[in-house]
Amino acid sequence: MTASTLELALTYEHAKIRELAAPAQEPEASRPDRRHETDWFYAIAAQHLAAAEDVLLPHVRRLPDGHVLVTTYVGNARQLERSLRFLKARQYGDSRVLHLHPEHVWRVVERLLTEHELLEAEYSRMLGEEMDSDHVSSLTEKLLTAEEVAPTRAHPFSPHTGTAGRLAHRMWRIADNAWDSAEGRVVPTKYHVHPKRDSALSHYLRGTPIDEDEG
Repeated sequence: MTASTLELALTYEHAKIRELAAPAQEPEASRPDRRHETDWFYAIAAQHLAAAEDVLLPHVRRLPDGHVLVTTYVGNARQLERSLRFLKARQYGDSRVLHLHPEHVWRVVERLLTEHELLEAEYSRMLGEEMDSDHVSSLTEKLLTAEEVAPTRAHPFSPHTGTAGRLAHRMWRIADNAWDSAEGRVVPTKYHVHPKRDSALSHYLRGTPIDEDEG
C-alpha cells in the first residue's frame, strides 16, 4: 500500500530531528561554541511534539480505541519532554541535574524518540486508512504549519491536549519567544519541513515530478 502524504511527511520529519540530534550527542557539544547544536535539536523536537498534539491527536481520538491511543502518545511525549529538559539543563550546568551522566540522558532520549517515531508511524497509517487523500494532505499541511508557531521549549507539566493544551501551547510560544530573544537563541527554520521551504517534500506531498535543477 502506498504511504500517505502524512506518513511521508512524518518520516521526513523524524529524519530531520535525528539529523539534529547527531552533533548534539558528540562530547564536543558541551563546549560553549557548540551549545547551539543541543538548543536546535531541543527546539525542533519540542515544536514537533506540540504541533502533533494540537493537530494530529484530535483526529487520532476519533479512531477505534482513540482515547487509549492518545493517552499512550501523551505519556511518551511527557517523558520525552522531561528528558529534553534534563538534556538542556545538563548542557548548561544546572546543579540540579549534574548528577546525571550525559550518556544516560541520551540513552533515555534515544529510547523515547524511537517509541515516538513508532507511535506516529502507526497513527499516521491508521489515519490514512480512515481519511481520504485530500483530507490527509490538508492535515499534513496543518501539522507542518503548526510547527512553525509551536513552543520552542518542552513543557511536560502543562496540559497537552484539548482546548487547554492548545491554549497552553500558545501561551508558552509567547513566553519561549521572549526567552529565546533574551538568550540570543536561534531556532533553525530550515529544519521545519514545509512545502514552501523544502522542494523535495513539496513534490512528495503534491505528487509532482522533481526538475533536475532542483536536485
